[in-house]
Amino acid sequence: MHLIVNHMYYSLLLCVFSYSVASVCNANSNAAGDMSVYGPVVKIHPVVLASIGDSYERRNEGASRVIGTLLGTIDKHSVEVTNCFSVPHNESEDEVAVDMEFAKNMYELHKRVSPSEVIVGWYATGFEITEHSVLIHEYYSREATNPIHLTMDTALQSGKMNIRAYLSAQMGVLGKTVGVMFTPLSVKYKYYDTERIGIDLLERTRDAPNTTNGLTSDLCQVGGAAGRVQDMLATVLTYIEDVLSGKQTADNSVGRYLMDLVNKVPKITAEDFETMLNSNINDLLMVTYLSNLTQAQIALNEKIVVL
Repeated sequence: MHLIVNHMYYSLLLCVFSYSVASVCNANSNAAGDMSVYGPVVKIHPVVLASIGDSYERRNEGASRVIGTLLGTIDKHSVEVTNCFSVPHNESEDEVAVDMEFAKNMYELHKRVSPSEVIVGWYATGFEITEHSVLIHEYYSREATNPIHLTMDTALQSGKMNIRAYLSAQMGVLGKTVGVMFTPLSVKYKYYDTERIGIDLLERTRDAPNTTNGLTSDLCQVGGAAGRVQDMLATVLTYIEDVLSGKQTADNSVGRYLMDLVNKVPKITAEDFETMLNSNINDLLMVTYLSNLTQAQIALNEKIVVL
């Protein structure tokens, strides 16, 4: 089943809608993360941005943009987008057609893998919200409560990939709604520890995109994490010294964070810590030895069976 609508049918709705979007965009020319607005905070994971960019690069010939469904979780103050999938569609100046059946089937498959993820909205590549966006958003409003609309500027019109999120609200005379207003939301980026590995790998290719980089060893990752912790501790110590010397004004919120950090440090002597560390290392070495012994035994058994 496809959603097919006529452009002229929504001409009156577009008049009010275009004015609302233009007002919002003119008042908020900065990135979405810098917008100070009301409404839930949209937290986006890197895998979502990568998936949107990949679907745009693989779009059909002649397609100006791609759209898709956003999946994630919702609480009182935020919407966390953790996954997404693209939805086939065709659009022209007069009409737009979206493959609703494909979207429903994909969502059912995703629910089998991640039952906790629900539909939180939809995305579209591009810089502007068009009249067709209103129609597509109308469909997602039936699939989710207050769905968000995410736009990703893959054309880099402002020199960078602007990412913005919107929440729609009806406007007009009670009982005779004639328009929809899209209000911008604050956007933040969140990642899991496993996603951080991929982000660090991509960051190393930023200055030399043609080079090839592989994953580092576990020991190098531990060393890098220790180095980052050391840098953060140096920053904290510099801040504390500047506050004590009067060079910088004390921030109560920073002080509360530091107090919470100090209280979380376990009270343990150096001798007890060394004993605990050595015990854990011995356990690790024993497990490693047993796993290697098991692998050798399995390999030897396979060769004996072949003989």
